[in-house]
Parts: sequence; structure tokens; C-alpha cells
Amino acid sequence: MTVTDSTRPVSGLQDPLLAINPRRPIIDPGKRHNPASAIEEAIARAASTANYDAWLEHTGSAGGCVRPVQLRGESHIVSDRTGRIISTRHTDDMPDGVIYKACGNRRAAVCPSCAETYRGDTYQLVLAGLQGGKGIPASVAQHPSAFVTFTAPTFGPVHGIRAIRTRDGQLRNRPCRPRRNPEPCPHGVDLRCHQTHRDGEKILGTPLCLDCYDHDHQVVWNALSGELWRRTMDRAKEILRAEAKKHGATVKLSYGKVAEMQARGVAHFHALMRLDGVNPLDPTLIEPPACAATFAMLADAVRRAATSIRFRSLSHPDNPDGWLIEWGTQLDVRPVRQAVDGAITETAVAGYLAKYATKGAEATGHSSARLTNATVRRYISEGTHAGRLVDACWRLGRPGSDLDEAEAAKNSGRLSYRRLQRWAHMLGFGGHFSTKSRQYSTTLKTLREARANWRRDHHRTADHIDDVETTLIVGNFIYAGTGWKAIGDALLANTAAAKAREHRRLVKELIAESNND
Repeated sequence: MTVTDSTRPVSGLQDPLLAINPRRPIIDPGKRHNPASAIEEAIARAASTANYDAWLEHTGSAGGCVRPVQLRGESHIVSDRTGRIISTRHTDDMPDGVIYKACGNRRAAVCPSCAETYRGDTYQLVLAGLQGGKGIPASVAQHPSAFVTFTAPTFGPVHGIRAIRTRDGQLRNRPCRPRRNPEPCPHGVDLRCHQTHRDGEKILGTPLCLDCYDHDHQVVWNALSGELWRRTMDRAKEILRAEAKKHGATVKLSYGKVAEMQARGVAHFHALMRLDGVNPLDPTLIEPPACAATFAMLADAVRRAATSIRFRSLSHPDNPDGWLIEWGTQLDVRPVRQAVDGAITETAVAGYLAKYATKGAEATGHSSARLTNATVRRYISEGTHAGRLVDACWRLGRPGSDLDEAEAAKNSGRLSYRRLQRWAHMLGFGGHFSTKSRQYSTTLKTLREARANWRRDHHRTADHIDDVETTLIVGNFIYAGTGWKAIGDALLANTAAAKAREHRRLVKELIAESNND
């Protein structure tokens, strides 16, 4: 058998049947698969492309995306009045022969650029529900609002940060789990920890004893936390309606909610809740609530709902009684006001929620795409917390796990255990990380359409401006691939996008400084 460079294994393992080539292979700097040639490729692209600026403009909408989607096809400019095709342009006539579209992934660990766009959209969405704008009346700034944090129950002791506030108002970290005497668990592990942990330590969120920790209960709670949230909101609305009726008024609860994955791998929920009035003639209008609707009424309804809602999951072969699904004991309800000493400001709340909207399960040390039977074994490990959570998802979500299949199939299967395998890469959590009620604010779709319209108007030429006829752009595209054509192209596009982001940041700082002056 003749061995060539093309038949050699591409992995780091050397085939024992093949002779080791003592000569170092020659690296062609022009090859796409050679990462070391990225700078040479970028220089060659900038030096050889006749219309380099046009290429940058063509890739600008996907600039910074790690793995943009390539589309091939044609777009038509059609008269809105007659339906006549005015002109047609094919991607073969465009740079690289494709259109690049950003992947749009919200997870910062997957695509930082698209996650930053998602974070900005979420910030604007949450802020509009507090201050108005984007189609929301400015009067919402006077509505009673609360920033609420719902936590998960404990599934076993974990390493964490214990902070206390000193007399001078500063936060000081305390030892993790101090005990005077040894506290051995049934497995012989001492459940004491006298270390003072800091933010960013890998040990945070890991159980003191992996065998004592209830991994099964946690992944089931993650899977059903969305149902727990739905039932809690329904109960809070019932309480608010009853309390408002006592004062002869009607109120409506609106909210924007973001899920945060804690270091121990369980979801917490942060929500911005607002009380609105109800217009009997047009219920879709957002109106100020009655004077009787106060923050105290809202906070009382949320606390009563959170403490009263609990249910058991369906029967499972490993636990016929199911697992108890309820909120943890830590429930934080704070008022949201204008900038006042000691109060939560509106912009701070919006930024806080938007930050967590781009996070996933990376806080636990686990990061992967959707798992399959062929890939799940890479992430299952009895020696790690995240590995045991993945194992629990795959084991509890196995075929035949739904003993009551008819009940599990109701409401799109949101109570089914089979969802655990589908969302094993998210440690069982399969809900949306960012959701809102219908009338709380604008939608992400509206914000994205406004951005697309701005880009279209921004790239209009004099011919478009002079044309008085209304036209439509109709596209017919197919998937052509994922990623950039070459590593050098990714370097150029990402560098240009980084410069644009830095320019926007500097402009925002200048505007903020001028406003302060």
C-alpha cells in the first residue's frame, strides 16, 4: 500500500501500521485548512481584491459572526403596483458568490458577536417596558414595578460564596461552609469547607459530595421549571384580580423574564413585573392602574403565589411517586424606581436581565451542541458534577420513561420525561431563556425588522431615492454552507466588525459625557 499525505490520519494519533515521516511537511500558506496562514490570506484578500471595500460592505451584516450561514440564489426588485420584476441580481455576481447571514445564536460561548446583538435587543425590550418607547406609552414609568428573583430549591450542599454586609456597608466574603466539628455524610465525605471562595473559581457550584447530591431531582426540576413558572403566574394573576376587585378596580400583570443558569447547573428566574390598568373598551391598550394598585399589592401576590404553587412530576420507572417541583426558599422582591439612592434603577435592571439572556450551561463547565447517542458518552462522567447531570438527563429521558403516555403527551409534551434527552446539553432546561407577556413591551421580531429596514435605507443609492415607485425585494435563496470561505476572510470581517463596535462604544461614551455636563 502506498501511503500519501492525503491518506494519513488527521487526528493527533499516529497509525501504528504507517511509517513515521521524519521530514516536516511543507505548509502552503495559501491553503484554507492551515490556520497559520490566516494573516497571509487576509493580506492577499486586501491586496488582490479589486473592490475590497465592496467585499467589506457585502459581509458587514455578518461581520463578527463566528459561523455565518451562506446563502445562494437570487433577489428580485418587484413593483408593488404592477407586480413586474424590475431587476434581478444573482449571488454569482456578488463577492464570494454567496450572501452571508449571521447565525443569530444567543449564547456568548458559541458566537460572541451574535450574542451581543441579542443582548442589546433584550436590553431595549426590557427598558421599553419600564420607560416606554418602541410603541409602549411613556406612562408605564409610573406603574408599580418589581424586580423579582425566583430560586430553585436545594438538591444538596455545594461550594459557594457566602457574603455578609459589614457595618460600613461593604460586602465581605465568609468561609464557604464552616463547622466546628466534622460533619461526615453517609459516604464518608466531610461536608465542611473553611475556604473563602471568590468569583470565577471553578469549584463554585460543585457538590461537597457527588454521591449525596440529587442530580436526578435537579434535571427534572430544570425540565419542569417552565411549567412551574406558568402555574405561578396564573396564580399571581388570580390573587391580583381578587385583591383589585375589593377596591372596585381591575389590573393586569405584565412581565419580562430571563432565566439564569447557576454554577450548580440549575435555572433561576429574574423577572421585571409591572401592574397595568385594563381598558374595558380596548383591552389591548396599556393604561395606568387604579390608585389602589400598589407595589405592596404586587409583592404580596407574587410571594403568595410562589409559596403556594407546588406539584409532583408524572410517574417514572425510577421514581413512581415523581419528584416534587416547587420554588426555593429564597425569593427576592424589590421595587423598581427612578434613580434614587439605594433603589434599583431602570437601566440597571434592563442591563442585568440582558446580561443573563446570553448565558447557557457554561457556568457549570459544560458546553456542547445538542447531544446524540453517538456523542453523549463524551460528556457523561461519574467524577464530575456536570457529567452526572448529563447522565441523569440521558438516563431519565430514555424510551419508556413516560409511564402515563397520554398525560405526558398533553400540551405539546411539556410534562414528558423524553424532553430530558433533547435538552441534555442544557442540563434538562428546555425553556426559553428570555420571555415576556404579550403586552409588556415590544417584540424581538419588531426590533430585528427595524434594524433590517435601517440597513436597507442606509444602503440606498441615489437611484433608489429618485425612484418614486414603491418596490418590494423578493428573495429566493438556498443553503450553501456554514462559515467563512477562508480563515483570512473571517479575520478581515471580524476586525472590521470590532472596529465598528468600538466606534459605537466611543460615541455612546461621548453622548453620556455630554449629558452629564
